[in-house]
Amino acid sequence: MKTLSFSKYHGTGNDFVIIDNRQHSFPKNNTELIAELCNRRFGVGADGLILLEACESNDFKMIYYNSDGNLSSMCGNGGRCLVHFAAKLGIINDQAVFEAVDGVHDATINGDVVELGMNDVNDIELGDGYGYMDTGSPHYLSFEEDIDELDLVLKAHEIRYNDRFKEKGTNVNYLQMNGTTLKMRTYERGVEAETLSCGTGVVAAAIYADVLGKTTYGEGGIKLSTKGGDVNVKFQKNEGNHYSEIKLIGSATFVYKGEINVRL
Repeated sequence: MKTLSFSKYHGTGNDFVIIDNRQHSFPKNNTELIAELCNRRFGVGADGLILLEACESNDFKMIYYNSDGNLSSMCGNGGRCLVHFAAKLGIINDQAVFEAVDGVHDATINGDVVELGMNDVNDIELGDGYGYMDTGSPHYLSFEEDIDELDLVLKAHEIRYNDRFKEKGTNVNYLQMNGTTLKMRTYERGVEAETLSCGTGVVAAAIYADVLGKTTYGEGGIKLSTKGGDVNVKFQKNEGNHYSEIKLIGSATFVYKGEINVRL
């Protein structure tokens, strides 16, 4: 048995087990262990697990795993939480530049609010009643009349497991305008269930709504309401539906620090 120290975080309800792995003591290829730690009945419980590692060229490196134990693409809410974690460790002060699977990200932290820089979005597919884009992770998006009444998992499975997406998967988002606020619900691949919030999904939703002209860009950007809370997205819209200077802004909440005994 080995004792693992970890911190539990959430970003608007999207929760993570975060481990300081600067000494490379965590068995990164142990898929079963990662899935066990994320299991809500037999482990700590989380939507994903994040390792913080040392990085020669930037402040730190982010390694992200979905709750199924597999390495995954970028997680925006996880990135915000990891910045907060790095500040608690004293690695950074109020600014960070870190490496993730999709490249380098910058961030600023003010209390529990983290503003995370995201990659440019230049390739937006607009289909009949849907949008599709990669904001660090792939996202399918569709507007619905009443997302609260959706059987989300059943409806999302029609997209997630169709011929196009069944092999590599996609996240599926359903959107609805509520006054000036954009409401959304997300089904996440790798978790294979609805999550309370999804950072890369929030970014994709804001951009898709802007492309369709369904929302107004205010002083704080676009406000989005997820099941786990509100977040904001800012961006620079350029000619040809190219988006740059994208910022994901929201709370990163430290829940507790703990230890767990595991078999390696």
